Amino acid sequence: MAEAQVHRRPASGERPTPGKQRDAFFDNAKYLAIVLVAIGHAWEPFYAGSRTAAALYLFVYAFHMPAFTVISGYFSRSFDMRRDRLQRLVTGVAVPYLVFQIAYALFRWAAGDTPDLSVSLLDPWFLTWFLAALFIWRLTAPLWRIVRRPVPLALAVAALASASPDLGSDLDLQRVLQFLPFFVLGLCLRPEHFALVRRREVRIAAVPVAAGALVFAYWAVPRMNDAWLYHTDSAQNLGAPWWTGMLMQLAMFGCSLVLTACFLAWVPGRRAWCTALGAGTLYGYLLHGFLAKASRWWNWYDAPWVRTPWGAVAVTLIAAAVVTLLCTPPVRRALRCVMEPRMDWAFRPVHRCTAPAGGGGGRG
Repeated sequence: MAEAQVHRRPASGERPTPGKQRDAFFDNAKYLAIVLVAIGHAWEPFYAGSRTAAALYLFVYAFHMPAFTVISGYFSRSFDMRRDRLQRLVTGVAVPYLVFQIAYALFRWAAGDTPDLSVSLLDPWFLTWFLAALFIWRLTAPLWRIVRRPVPLALAVAALASASPDLGSDLDLQRVLQFLPFFVLGLCLRPEHFALVRRREVRIAAVPVAAGALVFAYWAVPRMNDAWLYHTDSAQNLGAPWWTGMLMQLAMFGCSLVLTACFLAWVPGRRAWCTALGAGTLYGYLLHGFLAKASRWWNWYDAPWVRTPWGAVAVTLIAAAVVTLLCTPPVRRALRCVMEPRMDWAFRPVHRCTAPAGGGGGRG
């Protein structure tokens, strides 16, 4: 997930500057969003059997990944092609992508989901799509900072993608382009914009807006194809005319943006017990996928008590607790070698140019 640090991580050999601290608001937002991601995956098996569960599922899916993407864009504002930032992109995004593509492939094969062991680096599986997308988005960040009206332009790209069934599945490009406007919006935001949504009147207004969205989701369950929320397919692949995809892109962007603002309005800005967990959301995001898939493959939801209302509540609490544990410092310490490796050995050393003895060189 997006780094919620006010300042970048020091490059190899660089001493950290004292006084640099993480922003508690963004760490809290990341933690709460990753909990919603895990809960959304836990609710998926209830979708077909309960209209209420389906409505909650649609409601959460309308904003949890857009919120992550907006925050990712916000913390990519300073990204450029400088050496230390490119190294961080490789070690913090590309390497975890490769590691978890392989880990998930091994897991699927061992669990019997696939008959043969195969690893495709161009076909993100389940949760790894976000890492592939983040890698691409950040590489394009310098471009979005120099164009006029970047958000409308990104919306146009997303709309065209939704009407292009021949994009193919490499790197989940359809989803990468359809989520692009949220990332570009994050690039354009400033601290004062987040301060606006955290005002008291906005928090109050967020309550009826969210309630209205829940009512609408309940109404939409039997009438709407939930695949629109995933942004993985073109309109034609969803059985709709091409122009419907363009309109749905605009509608979904507006809906997701409003609900993201409601979500952020209620995120606490002060340090809390969960603030430190915001630094480990990438761990929770990628690791909980193993349990989410295992629960389906090994029929954990077939137990009779799970299908009761109290069972659904218990599953929700278990999902929140598990992803919380996966974000804790002991898990981060154990897996930092693959999630945040230093990898100084993989990069050429920096050769600093020094002025020749005797100096001069200036204009006389």
